[in-house]
Amino acid sequence: MKILFFTLSILFANIAISQTHQITKHNGEQLDVNFIKLENDLVYYSLNGSAEEHKITKYAVSQITNKQSSKTEKVSDKIIVDSKSDYKSVTVLSQDKTVGLKQVANFTGVSTKTKGEPPIANQKNTAMRIKTQSASNGYPFVSIVEKGDGKYEAVAYVY
Repeated sequence: MKILFFTLSILFANIAISQTHQITKHNGEQLDVNFIKLENDLVYYSLNGSAEEHKITKYAVSQITNKQSSKTEKVSDKIIVDSKSDYKSVTVLSQDKTVGLKQVANFTGVSTKTKGEPPIANQKNTAMRIKTQSASNGYPFVSIVEKGDGKYEAVAYVY
């Protein structure tokens, strides 16, 4: 009888500590996880039976649903880029904020320097040129890495 009660208590305890949230990504994928926090544009979570903390960018996550209360919290809107004119919708992310997005293309080039313009203006012009190129290919996210001698490398991402 003690064994039966012990087995039942372990069974119910395991159910109680199972995944408590469901993350729905913009690409339709759903993850059953234990949600930890949303901080600095990253969603932190752990998988069942693991204490290891994982992270994903908030831009890849559509919503988080609490399974116990059925409460759904919207995390981000899906960015749709159809044409070159949608360049304003392209989001520039730092490398550490691209976790969970799929890398699809690399762009390289040289920043054009106009005589008399401050460096910040050159960076803005380069970012606009990269965003326009990314939008013309239908990529909603881009990460820009500046290299020496005015060169840059940009990586495009999709859901």
